[in-house]
Amino acid sequence: MRACEEEADDIYSNVQLAMAGTVKMRRVLLPMIPEYVAKLEVLHRKAKSFNTNNYLYQTRLAQQELTGNYAEIINITAEAAKQLKAGKLNPRRFDVRFNHFMSVYAHLLSRQAEKGLKLAAAYDKDFHPSSGNWFYFQEHYLLLALHAGDYVQARQVLQTATGNASFGKQRAAAQQRWELFRAYVDFVQPPARPTPVRRQQMEQWALTIPEYSRDKRGHNVAILVMQVLYFLRQRDLDAVLLRADRLRKYQQRHLREAANLRTRLFLRLLLLIVDQEFDPARNARQAAVLLKQLEAAPPPGEAFAEVEIIPYETLWQLALQELRTGLPMPSAPGLADAK
Repeated sequence: MRACEEEADDIYSNVQLAMAGTVKMRRVLLPMIPEYVAKLEVLHRKAKSFNTNNYLYQTRLAQQELTGNYAEIINITAEAAKQLKAGKLNPRRFDVRFNHFMSVYAHLLSRQAEKGLKLAAAYDKDFHPSSGNWFYFQEHYLLLALHAGDYVQARQVLQTATGNASFGKQRAAAQQRWELFRAYVDFVQPPARPTPVRRQQMEQWALTIPEYSRDKRGHNVAILVMQVLYFLRQRDLDAVLLRADRLRKYQQRHLREAANLRTRLFLRLLLLIVDQEFDPARNARQAAVLLKQLEAAPPPGEAFAEVEIIPYETLWQLALQELRTGLPMPSAPGLADAK
């Protein structure tokens, strides 16, 4: 049994190393992981131990995560929860919080936000606010609320997370993600009385050029899109044109793979705003075909995903709403260069 566990541990370690690495490493792993799963199944049939079962469970989840088969992740986590309840898994060794997290994560990415939000509310009590993985769970709790359109709940989760005594100890990249989430929450549910400090923070954030680093992998489009929407609301034509140009260049350089279909389609929608000269009626007509394609496009596998903080379909409707409210105007002389 020990030899089987050691071999299974080696396979699992290779998978975890690739999953924690770069997008390139995950792409290398993708064609290899079916063989890893098959080997782990054989090893578990021989050893029948908790460890071999756990390595198999984790690797199966990684396989479905890479391929974007979130429905199967829901099945795997539900089966694990069933086995735990039936006493077939050791509750002292099985990581129920990881199982909870993967379940809500899969509900988010399989577009079952309402059901996932209910699960997140139920599972929240199992994550202690002092634990390191509490913040990561809260990120997905917030995203589920935004995808479900429950913006009141989203703000509540945001306030709870950023008000945690350990928030300031989070890595800079994590704090910047929360600031991005705050920008989206403020956009869909503007504060009744934003403070001067908050307005200044938002203006400074909107002028920041995204850093295309590994820490911000998956969030670059979200940053640029939020800036386009922000300046649409500010009626700042020059700033909108500049961000649209950055989106166009980013799409050409970084979104060529088939797995980025949803993001490419959405950016084509957003760029219509400029191409159709900010006319809301023309944008709505020209967007019809692209919008149907977007709604039909499947979510990508995690290895290639750009994060949709709010579903692209909802963001497009928000963009149209801003156009209908009023057209952007040129900035005052000298301000465009600063942006």
